[in-house]
Amino acid sequence: MSFKEKRPALLLVDIQKGFEDIAYWGGERNNLDAEKQMETLLTLWRAQELPVFHIKHCSTTAESPLRKGNTGNDFMDFNTPRSGEPIVEKEVNSAFIGTDLKSQLEAQDIDILVIVGLTTDHCVSTTTRMAGNFGFKTYLVEDAVATFNKTGANGEHYSAQLIHDTAIASLKDEFAEIVSTEKMKHMILD
Repeated sequence: MSFKEKRPALLLVDIQKGFEDIAYWGGERNNLDAEKQMETLLTLWRAQELPVFHIKHCSTTAESPLRKGNTGNDFMDFNTPRSGEPIVEKEVNSAFIGTDLKSQLEAQDIDILVIVGLTTDHCVSTTTRMAGNFGFKTYLVEDAVATFNKTGANGEHYSAQLIHDTAIASLKDEFAEIVSTEKMKHMILD
């Protein structure tokens, strides 16, 4: 059975307008082409009629651009859900906590997940870890995720690329297979 015939689901994690405000999230972001890669995969999934799940972060923090009711909570334009594509709203980092995502996947006999979205070290990482722990065969598309710079406990600066790279390294092999958009395209089309 081909990879496509196994009906992998594409999880689009927190691809929301609030993440366009780079200054709010730290002032520096890596992988400025991530959305282009996300859109490539979303277009492919739709063309192949494979399952797509939109994950939306609804922050409970008053000043967050991702708070429900703020325009930042809206999906980015290219990621507007279509009829039949479930929207899973969450208030924490994991798309599996406080949601019915796992039961939706199980109801459709989906056991392979392909994860893209924002941000690498927060909701993407937490969702990927839990997917792996729940026994899903999980793929993280490293060029279709991105994050922001961080300040350490003692005031040290960590670049967005360093945060991204260490998050990917922590997920590699133990929680997910790390792939590129190009490799995933070949896996679906071969």
